[in-house]
Amino acid sequence: MASRRRAVDKASPLSQHSRLPVVCVVTVDNQFVEDLGPELMPWFQIVLRETYEDLARWTRESQVQAVLLDIDTGDSDDERTYGGLSVLNELRRLNSEFVLISLSRSRTRSVEKQALEAGADAHFRSPVDISELRLALVDLLRTRSEESARQHMRQQAFENSRFQDFIGGSESMRTVYDAIQQVAGSNVNVLVRGESGTGKELVARAIVALSPRANKPYIRLNCAALPQDLIESELFGSERGAFTGATEARPGQIELADGGTLFLDEIATLTLSLQTKLLRVLEDHMVQRLGGRTLRKIDFRLICATNEDLEEMARTGRFREDLYYRIHVVPIQLPPLRERLGDIPILCEHFLQTHCISNGVPIKHIDDTALSAFEQHIWPGNVRELENLIQRLVITVRGEEIQATHLPSRLLATNLAASEAALLPESGSDFDHEIQQMEVALLNAALRRTQGNKAAAARLLNLDGQRIKYLCRKYGLA
Repeated sequence: MASRRRAVDKASPLSQHSRLPVVCVVTVDNQFVEDLGPELMPWFQIVLRETYEDLARWTRESQVQAVLLDIDTGDSDDERTYGGLSVLNELRRLNSEFVLISLSRSRTRSVEKQALEAGADAHFRSPVDISELRLALVDLLRTRSEESARQHMRQQAFENSRFQDFIGGSESMRTVYDAIQQVAGSNVNVLVRGESGTGKELVARAIVALSPRANKPYIRLNCAALPQDLIESELFGSERGAFTGATEARPGQIELADGGTLFLDEIATLTLSLQTKLLRVLEDHMVQRLGGRTLRKIDFRLICATNEDLEEMARTGRFREDLYYRIHVVPIQLPPLRERLGDIPILCEHFLQTHCISNGVPIKHIDDTALSAFEQHIWPGNVRELENLIQRLVITVRGEEIQATHLPSRLLATNLAASEAALLPESGSDFDHEIQQMEVALLNAALRRTQGNKAAAARLLNLDGQRIKYLCRKYGLA
């Protein structure tokens, strides 16, 4: 076998055409190797191995792109069948991009079935048609190359659409990214605005990450998450005995943010009295604990977030106007998901990857029909709603493809209403005109598919020859 390997290596274009795909042939069938070499060498670099030993590591290190695996290699019937199948399984598990073709002298269908289930892309029975094998190799390698190129493009698009913890490359999101970068280096107060679920805290974290305070404390407080009787002590701190249950002195969130950043989410829920105290802290950069007499000097940057109309609240007296101007130095408006529909495919792919990996299931994908339904949905819960739905589908869908039938009825109902609105607008429609448009569209589609052959187009549309000729004359079609 060693002399045969040297002969093949010498005759192969390995040294002259190093960019040819590397194909590893694993067999002890001398005649098969002699027949195979002349047919494959103009197309591939051929390397030979006689055993399965350490094949997975060797193929990886040698940058092999395809493996022709004789699953009969071995001494006994059991070894021939199951030894080769286990190697197939191992190769597929370690590298999903390998082109794997199994070979066997067995004529039973069960061996072919087991080989395909073990990960083979194709299976050939001896005697092998070498020309057919070469065509299969070329086709499979081209398909893998195209898939790899598409994956690379998707990865590039994903990388180009990432900014800190954000995913999205739409124009409206790039405006947000620009605003974050502009304010990150300063100490001005920032007000992040947007509907629930749009990612307001992500803006705060991105600003901090890009700011000189990145390694200083980052304190987050959701003003709507605490009862009103607790939020004052939580925000400003308290001394021992300040109220029932205050058994020890405790700093508030403002103190803890000293030197760093304080993020107040849902700031519109603060009472007017707390708004007054917060305004005083912002003006004096001093904080006094509840029940205390000492003023403490505090250096912090404030980032606030809300989904409320603060201007209306200020006009009606529910939000202090002077505090509004203090926190509204630089506003950043986050767009709702319905205004950045172009980001939905890449968001879906990101959430699928994240939740499939975290739940230990194979990576799923969304088919075109389901993705179209996603893009037509209005997403009242924005990105948070989308992620929650993807997480649910990862758990509940058994196969690797998420289809429209797997989507919740409320989402499909929204899309049905949108489709009906497009089909029949509020202003009404001209029935005869719409039917004529549909006839023209169907005729054109059938003629294009049949390269203008009216008889073939008539069969596609289940029409007789005279009828299609009449319709073509009626609408002036070729």
